[in-house]
Amino acid sequence: MTIQLPDNSGVLRAYEPRQEPLAVTSGTPFTSRTVFSAAHVVADPFADTSPDSAAAVDWDATLAFRRHLWSHGLGVAEAMDTAQRGMGLDWAGAAELIRRSAAEAKAVGGRIACGVGTDQLTGPASLADVQAAYEEQLALVEASGAQAILMASRALAAVAKGPEDYLEVYGHLLRQASEPVVLHWLGPMFDPALEGYWGSSDLDAATDTFLEVIAAHPDKVDGIKVSLLEAQREIDIRRRLPQGVRCYTGDDFNYPELIAGDDQGFSHALLGIFDPLGPLAAEAVRVLDTGNTAGFRELLDPTVELSRHLFQTPTRFYKTGVVFLAWLAGHQSHFTMVGGLQSARSLPHFARAYELADGLGLFPDPKLAEERMKNLLALYGVNQ
Repeated sequence: MTIQLPDNSGVLRAYEPRQEPLAVTSGTPFTSRTVFSAAHVVADPFADTSPDSAAAVDWDATLAFRRHLWSHGLGVAEAMDTAQRGMGLDWAGAAELIRRSAAEAKAVGGRIACGVGTDQLTGPASLADVQAAYEEQLALVEASGAQAILMASRALAAVAKGPEDYLEVYGHLLRQASEPVVLHWLGPMFDPALEGYWGSSDLDAATDTFLEVIAAHPDKVDGIKVSLLEAQREIDIRRRLPQGVRCYTGDDFNYPELIAGDDQGFSHALLGIFDPLGPLAAEAVRVLDTGNTAGFRELLDPTVELSRHLFQTPTRFYKTGVVFLAWLAGHQSHFTMVGGLQSARSLPHFARAYELADGLGLFPDPKLAEERMKNLLALYGVNQ
């Protein structure tokens, strides 16, 4: 049996879907790496909303997906970019997501860390406003019992006059944090409003400021998440971290080599691509736990083509592919997104994502995935 898939030129070609999913095992916690998957939110398809409306979330399906990730041993990075933070999910929705997911994590024994930002600020803001917004969100995350991830702030990028403003704001927040946090450097390819973060568009100068913040408060920094899609820069930063401060790779282009590491160290992981790759990624890390780096790479390297496809320019729309694959995999009953973001990628993009994911054996029920793909194709006028 074949399915006709369109390519970028509009030509249909036959693809023969896989019949069996990849065999993976769940079970033991990881011992060699700490691994978080950033997780998407599931929209309520029956809510009468528009792209400008507050997000309508299907809480049952959203929490069920987090239980899926926990069942494979992955931690959940909540209310992050993958959850459409600032791209359909506002602070009110994120706060509710944090409260619900943290309670669910406590109930099932899952690891969770949650994003702390400033997205309640919707207009021009002062440095004091930015600091107060961060403080409000930090208090909520800590009260929920989750670990805090200090995310990059659009408002701070807009108001900061130079590196000293970043040093002041982050220094204050780290002194105030009750437990060590993760610092997140999200590059402008994920959010153009973050251009020049840490006070400079020169990445070497920005890196120096970033490391200066950490060096001043190493006891308050559990780790850093670097999402710049430059493997060598992450390695260079990793080697300059104070003893005990971890590097969590956020590089969705080069994660296998960064997690595997070298003779001078390795990265842990906090990745959006582990949302669709969850079971396979967990299987690979358990192989790595045995010391079998080659086996780890053998499992994870073939996933990079899919990840680079989902995260292709404009990178910020990778969330659309992530939710699309969750629908095909049966984790939700529909392909709609908060903010109407399901329209952000093309039919040829979806077709290639389906083909790559199916080839990896990511779909627990390949027949269901095929049927849903055919339904989407028919919606676009491609009948089989």
